[in-house]
Amino acid sequence: MTFADIILPLAQPCYTFAVSHIPDLKVGEAVAVQFGQRSVYTGIVLRLHNNPPKRGKVKPVLKRLYNFALLTPKQIEFWSWMASYYLSTLGEVMRIALPSLVKPHAQSEELYIPYSLPTERVLRVKNMPTAEEFERLSRRAPRRAALLSLLNANGGEIARRECSADSSIISALIKAGYIECGERECKPQVQPISHTLLPTLSEAQSRALERIDSGLAVCNVALLHGVTSSGKTEIYTHRIAHALAQGQDVLFLVPEISLTTQLTERLQQMFGQRVISYHSKLTPLRRTQIYMDMLLTDAGRLIVGARSALFLPYKNLGLVVVDEEHDSSYKQTEPSPRYHGRDAAVMLASLHGAKTILGSATPSLESFNNAMAGKYAGVTLMSRYGGSLPPKIIISDTLRAVKRGERKSHFNKELLDRIEERLQRGEQIILFQNRRGYAPYVECPRCGWTARCPHCNVTLSRHLKSSTLRCHYCGYSVTELQYCPDCKTSQLEAKGFGTEKVEEEIATLFPSARVLRLDSDVASSESAYNRIIQHFADGGADILVGTQIVAKGLDFKGVTLIGILNADNLILAPDFRAVERAWQTLLQVAGRAGRRDKAGEVVIQTSDVSHPLFAALSEQGYQHFAATQLRERQMFNYPPFSRLIRITLRHHIPAHLAQAASALGVSLRAKFGSRVLGPVTPLIDRIRDQYIVQIIIKIESSAPFSRARAIVAEIVAEHRASPTAKGVAIICDIDPV
Repeated sequence: MTFADIILPLAQPCYTFAVSHIPDLKVGEAVAVQFGQRSVYTGIVLRLHNNPPKRGKVKPVLKRLYNFALLTPKQIEFWSWMASYYLSTLGEVMRIALPSLVKPHAQSEELYIPYSLPTERVLRVKNMPTAEEFERLSRRAPRRAALLSLLNANGGEIARRECSADSSIISALIKAGYIECGERECKPQVQPISHTLLPTLSEAQSRALERIDSGLAVCNVALLHGVTSSGKTEIYTHRIAHALAQGQDVLFLVPEISLTTQLTERLQQMFGQRVISYHSKLTPLRRTQIYMDMLLTDAGRLIVGARSALFLPYKNLGLVVVDEEHDSSYKQTEPSPRYHGRDAAVMLASLHGAKTILGSATPSLESFNNAMAGKYAGVTLMSRYGGSLPPKIIISDTLRAVKRGERKSHFNKELLDRIEERLQRGEQIILFQNRRGYAPYVECPRCGWTARCPHCNVTLSRHLKSSTLRCHYCGYSVTELQYCPDCKTSQLEAKGFGTEKVEEEIATLFPSARVLRLDSDVASSESAYNRIIQHFADGGADILVGTQIVAKGLDFKGVTLIGILNADNLILAPDFRAVERAWQTLLQVAGRAGRRDKAGEVVIQTSDVSHPLFAALSEQGYQHFAATQLRERQMFNYPPFSRLIRITLRHHIPAHLAQAASALGVSLRAKFGSRVLGPVTPLIDRIRDQYIVQIIIKIESSAPFSRARAIVAEIVAEHRASPTAKGVAIICDIDPV
């Protein structure tokens, strides 16, 4: 009897099933299996062997789902690496990797309906006439004979949509018994390569491309550090064109789904219909169609997508581009596996023997350090495309403005004066505040009461337009209160400010200005996001107020002024990466200004003008900033000089959670000693009624990280099964950000 180890889309190990009644079953094929009492799941064959399980009854595989493998060998290899590295199961990888329609499950076999490939009507030869009959038919009905000749030239079958003959001719041939109608699975076709009109590169871009090519000849990964508006995308397109001309697939990753539409349209102008957008916001049917098309056709596509595009079945992957490689959005936080899209992309390319280009105006310190160490080829591009100058950065002292009476609401006079100038000249302004809503919290001025989420240990944010108080962690909302529930005072005060309040106040200060807002509240869908972006790009508004959404990948020719309203909340976050992230965010936002022939300015409001970050922004540049940060990281043994494993424990009873965390900490410390930090409670220690405790493990970069992960996995597995941790969720996050 033959047995198969089957991957199921569950947080479970592989299970063994009997498959002797299914001939020629292969690794990577999809099958239907019964798991549990009644449930029927789609599974993937991982291994075939003759070893029955030592315990339990072996269930048979119910049926094979397709006449081809659903996973390529490279995909299985990539899944296995991801499950091993990020301490998850293959089932958890399968759950996020495959489109939902190709992995259906149901409560019974009768209800289980697998995905069917689309079909098309065809005409096929049933009985070809003899030479004598065909000659008579040619004289009497030449159009019928022509259709038979066409069928014969195409191997006896042709799609009905490709046949121009009218229905009467087809009906006559069917009646005569020469042809018949049928159906076949649609065969997707890769669009042929047409003449590609690539952008002309500047001298600086050409030199950067040459250095990338020479660097990739030595290393498999190149880091392109190009300032904002330097034309990194134009450089990518020349490398992409080369890969497509070789008949290879190309993967172009971006950190946010919202960026895929504009980029796809731009690339389609160069590469036509070979460019395909793929991300989790597509319909399940569309994602499935793209997956199946790539599985059943040869290479030659350019996939533009967010991190989920890593899991497509590439036939001959030649190039991977990771744009904005520094962006923390590449890290998946929920559910498992908690992988980093950039790091996974480098591994995927390595498995395929492909090249990788990482691009950013503000590279992560990890990538920068890899380039300095020679692991990556480092390429810099320090001039803006078209000769536009980098924006002038002005650090505006909020404390000084308050003392001098030069502050209105949340705006320093230094910023307001420049807004007035831009409005008079018909230029556009972006105001950045990294907090949505109207105010972070409401407070009673009499007794100090604040509105708090009943499920999380955070305050409720006020949202003016909807008249609600909302939790930005669990989504809880309540109608805005009219009075304090403790002392009944009716004058509750909104504290702090978010984008809604900025929008309201700037409209009051400049009543003739047209103001737009861009945050996740108003851009709740891709179409809404694109509508706002296009309206502003077309000059439909003078001022755009937004969160970090406005910092990524946007190119507005009319923007000459950026106002960053509260830089302090970026710097003061309790995280060793806070200054690096602040640097990246501020420079990315600043890069939206002065991208054409008009000079740009950036006004950064802060109450800590002496912070070294601001000197680095305005004077010293990235190299000095990175060197300083790396020295500090090395001093305290933080990445990239160590690797981190964060273990998060959650439970609804604090005492039980503390007991489980303490026991786990003792076990980890016995193996890793002082490398273990914690257990500690994070700044927000309760979310969705679950209390949270965390443990951090630092592993030196010189130590074998695979061995450390294996030890952690073993200890965590033991504690998950122990009575001390009963009901406690224990979550491992490798390389947390």
